[in-house]
Amino acid sequence: METDPGIDVVVEYYALFKSCARKGEETLRLEDPAPGTLYDALRSKYRFPLEKHLVHLAVNDSYSPWDRPLRQGDRVVFIPPVSGG
Repeated sequence: METDPGIDVVVEYYALFKSCARKGEETLRLEDPAPGTLYDALRSKYRFPLEKHLVHLAVNDSYSPWDRPLRQGDRVVFIPPVSGG
């Protein structure tokens, strides 16, 4: 019996990303825990217009570095640049 090496994470979408994904959140099964890999896959799937270096990452309600591996049950948010005014 093989064990599934993947993890489940919840991705929450806001602003531009919510418009592109046409949903507020989804649960995804990941084999690769790298947030950058997840962003690249979602960018391709939903046609996010922003390159990764323009986006901030939050995991479990805290800003997080892109090299922090995701863990089972994490809540992930990609944050677009915010303009002031």
